[in-house]
Amino acid sequence: MAHLFRDLSLGHSKRGTNAAAAAAAASVNATPMPAADLPSPFGQLSPTISDSDLRLTAYEIFVSACRTSSGKPLSSIAQAERSLTSSPTPIPTPPISPSLQRTLTSTAASRVKKAFGLKSSPSSKKSPSGKETSPAKAAKKPMTVGELMRCQMRVSEDTDSRIRRALLRIAASQVGRRIESMVLPLELLQQFKSSDFTDQQEYESWKKRNLKVLEAGLLLHPRLPLDKSNTAPQRLRQIIHGALDRPLETGRNNESMQLLRNAVVSLACRSLDGSEACHWADGYPLNFRLYEMLLEACFDVNEEISIIDEVDELMEQIKKTWGILGMNQILHNICFTWVLFHRFVTTGQVEIELLDAADNQLAEVAKDAKATKDPEYSKILNSMLSSILGWAEKRLLAYHDTFDSANIDSMQNIVSLGVSAAKILVEDISHEYRRRRKSEVDVARNRIDTYIRSSLRTAFAQRGGIMEKADSSRRASKNRPNSLPVLAILAKDVGELAVNEKVVFSPILKRWHPLSAGVAVATLHACYGNELKQFISGITELTPDAVQVLRAADKLEKDLVQIAVEDSVDSEDGGKAIIREMPPYEAESAIANLVKQWIKTRVDRLKEWVDRNLQEEVWNPQANEEGYASSAVELMRIIDETLNAFFQLPIPMHPTLLPDLMAGLDKCIQYYASKAKSGCGSRNTFVPTMPPLTRCTTGSKFQGVWKKKEKSPNSQKRNSQVAVMNGDNSFGIPQLCVRINTMQRIRLELEVLEKRVITHLRNCESAHVEDFSNGLGKIFELTPAACLECIQQLSEALAYKIIFHDLSHVLWDGLYVGELSSSRIEPLLQELEQSLMIVSDTIHERVRTRVITDIMRASFDGFLLVLLAGGPSRAFSRQDSQIIEDDFKSLKDLFWSNGDGLPAELIDKFSGTVRGVLPLFRTDTESLIQRFRQVTLETFGSSARSRLPLPPTSGQWNSTEPNTLLRVLCYRNDEAASRFLKKTYNLPKKL
Repeated sequence: MAHLFRDLSLGHSKRGTNAAAAAAAASVNATPMPAADLPSPFGQLSPTISDSDLRLTAYEIFVSACRTSSGKPLSSIAQAERSLTSSPTPIPTPPISPSLQRTLTSTAASRVKKAFGLKSSPSSKKSPSGKETSPAKAAKKPMTVGELMRCQMRVSEDTDSRIRRALLRIAASQVGRRIESMVLPLELLQQFKSSDFTDQQEYESWKKRNLKVLEAGLLLHPRLPLDKSNTAPQRLRQIIHGALDRPLETGRNNESMQLLRNAVVSLACRSLDGSEACHWADGYPLNFRLYEMLLEACFDVNEEISIIDEVDELMEQIKKTWGILGMNQILHNICFTWVLFHRFVTTGQVEIELLDAADNQLAEVAKDAKATKDPEYSKILNSMLSSILGWAEKRLLAYHDTFDSANIDSMQNIVSLGVSAAKILVEDISHEYRRRRKSEVDVARNRIDTYIRSSLRTAFAQRGGIMEKADSSRRASKNRPNSLPVLAILAKDVGELAVNEKVVFSPILKRWHPLSAGVAVATLHACYGNELKQFISGITELTPDAVQVLRAADKLEKDLVQIAVEDSVDSEDGGKAIIREMPPYEAESAIANLVKQWIKTRVDRLKEWVDRNLQEEVWNPQANEEGYASSAVELMRIIDETLNAFFQLPIPMHPTLLPDLMAGLDKCIQYYASKAKSGCGSRNTFVPTMPPLTRCTTGSKFQGVWKKKEKSPNSQKRNSQVAVMNGDNSFGIPQLCVRINTMQRIRLELEVLEKRVITHLRNCESAHVEDFSNGLGKIFELTPAACLECIQQLSEALAYKIIFHDLSHVLWDGLYVGELSSSRIEPLLQELEQSLMIVSDTIHERVRTRVITDIMRASFDGFLLVLLAGGPSRAFSRQDSQIIEDDFKSLKDLFWSNGDGLPAELIDKFSGTVRGVLPLFRTDTESLIQRFRQVTLETFGSSARSRLPLPPTSGQWNSTEPNTLLRVLCYRNDEAASRFLKKTYNLPKKL
């Protein structure tokens, strides 16, 4: 820092003796400092305009602005000195602008430096008395602000004199006119001709520069957008390009200059507010690039990392260019922030106070951003901040590579600058942030979190080279004892990295993230955990290497957790959030994962086996004495072998992992049950669709009935039934019985398996009493319910298949078709009895009652369906009611079987619906009609008074249900019922 600032006490600086000479020797076309890796955020100008062109134009603007601000002619100290020394008698010289002729004074207490937190350099020598003195004291007259600016901008005295002469001429010819209302390059072109320059080349270069500046300010980067319908831009472009290609005679009021002036003025004088100001250098980004050149003058030409002590006076004069350049305080703050930052970057990144100054200036920008919502301002600010943030993050996202003991001091400044830029971008520019509550977003903490995680991941990845070298070395010396596995070496290396992070980097980052060390170790924990997972996935058994790695991993994890806990002592949650980011990877968990993979493989194979074997299963009742499927026997054998193999594994946590195995086996058996019932159908599969309602006509039904029977002879039905019984169909009665038996067999086997599991658990060294004291029901959670559901569905499907499919020829096609006396229930009872015998002989005794009950229930449903939805081939008179009741009693007796069948209470329970409906068949028609009217009115209310609505079919037959009563009337064989149905619902006599 000793050379950052020099003290120009009382105006006598080191520049006093050599600055003027240095400026004269400096080439106007000097190459700027290299910054190839940091392009300007304010955009690029035309490549034909060089930095030296911009610097000269900026200097011209500076001199003209300072001149007009005082209202007096301008002169430099050099001009005055030359006049005094070259003439024996005083020659009157033009008065000098007070703003530029002011003698520079001591600026040790510079306001700008104080604002930025910059210190003055102790480079000035001190006298024995302790007072500072300059080595060039009294060597020359004190330098003025104008002379200082000329030296700083590397402008020669000849060029400076020429500019000032031109400005004097302009002032003389346009008295009272402000410089803001002129187009300076145009006026300069008007004042000079080739004879004013030392040679033709210098003249041509000067002329081309001014033309290119006009093109940039009026055509390429105008303050106001160009109107496409306006021909002035095209006219000016032609004049400029023509003047570049062939000589343009300047310094005279000729036709070519007049054309140029007309074209320039028509574009420069455009204004939205009607002011007289000319807009030729205030378009973005030209104005910013010119202003950059002026602000660069704050840095010493001899010591590029030093800000001159006269920065206050210089800045005061520079700000007078705002009117021409369209700048203001908030735009100045943006530009000066960039200049400070850019100078730090392009001078080797060694002068930290420059970075600190940029950060302090950025604090002013942050205030501006909160108060300013102009979209153009936001766009410029966004570009500048993005450039700074991009540069900072390039270093911070891998700060372990960027910083070491030599430059660690700069890290805090770079972090502060990056965080400040990010906060402005997010909090003051981002629309998304404004839509969310600010309490939800901590920009600084989030950025630091990202830097820590990114850099540590990068540092960890670089340890991959160590892993590879260690692995190669170990393979080369395979027989060497005590050689560590690669992951054990990495664990040690990661531990050292964590300690270094805690000691070196976390104290810096803790300013913005209170849990910086915790985040660091959590990141390392995750990185090592990923490697450990890959290692574990590649091993199939526990080996000495695996044990070493797992022990090293366990030690590393404890060290990392300890750092996280220490770092989180003062946090609100005590570090719980960080610890949650560090899921344990101790040895037992690693072993458990291996065993879980073993379980998954076994379970997947078993499921594949179920798929394959159930496709080949024929459900043959002769497969064994108990009548269950051979695939079920094999399934339970495989499950038993899997359990034995599990308890033989050399692991210490059988009770912990047993639920995983049992859950997998449980799902396999459940899957077997679901596949076993698949395709067997249900109640709705076999119950026929109800035909539309019709009314009866006496004597009209018999011919159609007999024809129907001829089309569907009983012999065909019997043949179909015989085919099913012979086992040609895997969904026949015997096959369905075998499926039911199989499910029952599995239910019984589950009890045996559960007892074996308890025995195995008792023999495990690591088992605890609670592992097997909670009963047997929790071992298999899904299978018992799945088997019971399967039995219920199969039993119902078997019952309704028998009644509505296998016996449909004697029930649906035969019972009560035509005359009741010749179509009673005896044929149905005979064939139903045969089916019941098959079921009784095949089904397991523990589920026999359930299956027979379901068949009885299905037969009762079929009987009612014939009576209430049998179609137009059936009709019943009141006299037929006794036959119907007798037939139903015979049906019940079949299931009672003189006390050897189902219990009477069970039969009464399921026959209640039929017994409630049968009295309707002996009730007279008028009473039925009256009851139907009453029930319908009660059901539908007053809306049914004018016209009785047709009650919907619910399928829940009941003597008080309108649809049931209506169906009894539909099948009542008398005129009164037919007339009522015709009049009320216009029902047809036949389909």
